[in-house]
Amino acid sequence: MANIRSQIKRNRQNERRRLRNKGVRSEIRTRSKVAVTLASTGAEETAEALRLAVKRIDSAAAKGVIHKNQAANRKSRLMRRVAALEAASSD
Repeated sequence: MANIRSQIKRNRQNERRRLRNKGVRSEIRTRSKVAVTLASTGAEETAEALRLAVKRIDSAAAKGVIHKNQAANRKSRLMRRVAALEAASSD
């Protein structure tokens, strides 16, 4: 346990930020999974779910929860995956 007052405060700040970031990361994962699931079933709401997932990823990058390059990689991977699933379901 820290004895220095500034470190005690820093620990409190880090804990609050960790909990806030945890919610944001969880939201990203949830939205991405929903988009992939809808794409695999061939539902009409796939485009809307994908848009929401990308929006959440962008907002996480803007808040500094994830790095902007990480956001770009996640969006790219998600788009490719959804496109492949939609192509497979339309066959």
